[in-house]
Amino acid sequence: MPVDARVVEDGSLVTAAGVTSGIDAALRVAAMLRGDEVAQRIQLYMQYAPEPPFDSGSPESAPASIVEATRASMRDVLEARAGIAKRAAAKLGL
Repeated sequence: MPVDARVVEDGSLVTAAGVTSGIDAALRVAAMLRGDEVAQRIQLYMQYAPEPPFDSGSPESAPASIVEATRASMRDVLEARAGIAKRAAAKLGL
């Protein structure tokens, strides 16, 4: 079932989408394997303390005009991807 989270743990599987969420996931895996202290030491070594300059990281927090402009600029790409997915599903009999 889809969830709205930067990092998702499903048993031993950890997934993330995006650059900084990938770092978050890697730190979570480090904590799972070696403990929180080791993960925190890795974070400190990397000096990973994100401070985004804008609060536009999700459609819920971004200004409506930014969301619309982004959706408009991605419309063709998303339609092409949907077509590819439909063709693949048809070939797989799904």
